[in-house]
This record gives sequence, C-alpha cells and structure tokens, in this order.
Amino acid sequence: MQYRKMGNTGVSVSALGFGCMRFPLLEDGKTIDQAQAIGMLRSAIDAGMNYVDTAYFYHDQQSEPLVGKALEDGYRDKVNLATKMPVFAMEKPEDFDIFLENQLQRLQTDHIDFYLLHALSRNTWRNKVLAFGLLDKMRKARDEGKIRFLGFSFHDSEDAFLEILNGFDQWDFCQIQMNYIDVENQATLRGLEAAAAKGLGVVIMEPLLGGKLANLSPQVKEQLSPDRSPVEWALDFLWNRPEVSVILSGMGNEEMVRQNLEYASRSHIGMLDEGQLAMLARTREVYQKMALVPCTKCEYCMPCPFGLDIPGIYEIYNQTVNDSREDTVKKYDALTVKADACRKCRKCEGICPQHITSSTLMPKIHETISKMKAELEKGA
Repeated sequence: MQYRKMGNTGVSVSALGFGCMRFPLLEDGKTIDQAQAIGMLRSAIDAGMNYVDTAYFYHDQQSEPLVGKALEDGYRDKVNLATKMPVFAMEKPEDFDIFLENQLQRLQTDHIDFYLLHALSRNTWRNKVLAFGLLDKMRKARDEGKIRFLGFSFHDSEDAFLEILNGFDQWDFCQIQMNYIDVENQATLRGLEAAAAKGLGVVIMEPLLGGKLANLSPQVKEQLSPDRSPVEWALDFLWNRPEVSVILSGMGNEEMVRQNLEYASRSHIGMLDEGQLAMLARTREVYQKMALVPCTKCEYCMPCPFGLDIPGIYEIYNQTVNDSREDTVKKYDALTVKADACRKCRKCEGICPQHITSSTLMPKIHETISKMKAELEKGA
C-alpha cells in the first residue's frame, strides 16, 4: 500500500480508501451481506488500507452499524474512520448532538477521526450550517474529543465550493466528486487545487462516476490504451495529482477489493505522462458526446413516493447508446412502475448530488422508449 499526506493534519492515509455505500447485498436486494462485507473490509485493512468512509444514511442506515461490527477485534485501531453529519436531514441545531451520539454508538467508538458535514451545497451551507451554528458545534465536539478533524463533502457548483472552502478557517479536509470526466463539474479541478493550496486533505469520491468509467461503451473504451483497464486509467488519473490524498472506492465484491489494492500498490504522484493525460482528455470528449443522464446510482433519491426505480430507469435510458431497441424495450417493459408514473413532486431533485431534473426527464424517457416500442411493433 502507498500512503499520502492528509493535508496539514499530520496523518498519513492509504492511497485507496474503502467507501461503504455499495456493500454486497443479500437476495432481497436491500440487506447487506454482513459476512461478505465484513470479510472484504477486513481483508482490505489487512492489506494496509487505513481509511474507511461511511455515512448516516448509507444502505438505508445499515452501513454505520456494519462498519462498527467490522472494526471489532482490534480493527478500529488500524484505521482512520470517517462518517458524516446528515445536514440535509437536520431540522434544528440540537439535531447535531443527537445524530453524532447515535453515530458513535452505531460505530462502537468513542471518537470519529474524520467527520464531515454531508453533501453541502450553497443552500445547506447558508440555511443549515451557518443558520444552525454547526461550525461551533463541530469545534465543540472536537474539543471534547468526539471528533478529530473537521471537513465537508460537496455536491454543487465551483463558486459554491469556494464560498464554503473560504467561509471557515478551520477546515482540515474536504471530500469532492472527481474523475477524468468531471474536471469542469461540481468543485472542478480548480476547486481541488484551491483546497490543497489551503492545506486541506482532499478525499475523492465517485472516481469511477458510479461505475460508468468501469463499464464504458465500445466507442468510448476504444479511446483508451489497452495497457491498463478502464478502472485503472480512471484511478491513475487521480493518483497522478499531488492534491489528492485518498481515493474512495465503493467496492461491492472481493474481486474489486483485490484489483483495487493491486492498482493502489502501483500508484504514485506524477505517474502519467502528457500523452496519457491527452488520451484521457480525448476519452472525456467522446464520453460527453454520448452521455445522457449523469446518474451515479447513489440512490439518495430513493425511495420514490410513487414507486419509481429512479436509478434503474436512468440506467436503462443511458444504455440506449449501446443496447438494441429490442433490449431497451424488454428491460423497460420489465419495470413494474414506469417513468410516466412520475408526478413531478421534485422530492428527488432536492437531494440529488448530480442535480438531475427528474421531473422533466421522466416524461421524456417514457416517450422515447414508448416510441421505440411502437416502431418495433410496426416493424419499422
């Protein structure tokens, strides 16, 4: 395992961190397969991985208790544990202490090493963090020894990121979405550089864009050299940069853990040359021309009040660039609730990290696939 400085914290973190929002599930598709998940997490720690990231609502609130159980038997002392305050769910300032105490109990620990205000946007920054005095509460919890380092995760625009970054002088670290596609999205590379310049550690989430960069269309994949897998190219793009402290991977099976540990063992700053970076830039251009909906399947939008499988519908729609019309229609017909069931309540839009406007997209998707079906039935 390779290690990197976590900004000015004095802590060295593994180049690869374990993101705990995509654990393997049992047959019901909802319950974490505890035995497999714990085995995966412990094997990664045994291999030198020392950064574990979870959150209050991951896996419908199953993730934190699972992580707490996995870190028994001395494993807690081997890792830097990160979790997040669900700012978007807070209704009053006192909720901070309620959530934090609950998280400490779930995680079976007396302190959290890296504590984040979860998924900040300009709106939650101004109307929750500042309005509820959460920065003072973070400092108080730090002074009491309940958390060690103060940070935030982020999903909004570059200017909002800079407002938050520069709005508090005691940030120790931040967590941003970044990959070779998102260099101009959300925090952007400029935001990454600005955070590092202020001495913050930078944690990277969605390095594979919700798995999209691991399962590229043939047109996009052919832009990449076959010397490395699409996954390794995506991770190396980030490990190449000196500003990056740790990359989180939401690993869902043992093979993912094994492969990512292998990739991490080869990682170092400056590992890509100009030609390889240019190749990734060309890949980004082709990808963006073909992209339909930027859903990463994080499932923050679920459950839908009207029964839609929102990520599932977007996955079917995104695959139309590769699938035949027959395959698309077959997959769509298999859905119990289709896109036309959307009632434009916009509940999902208020929580979506990618700011996807489902209220306008769902009618379009239903119309597009219904048209495909009609053409097939006519033999067109």
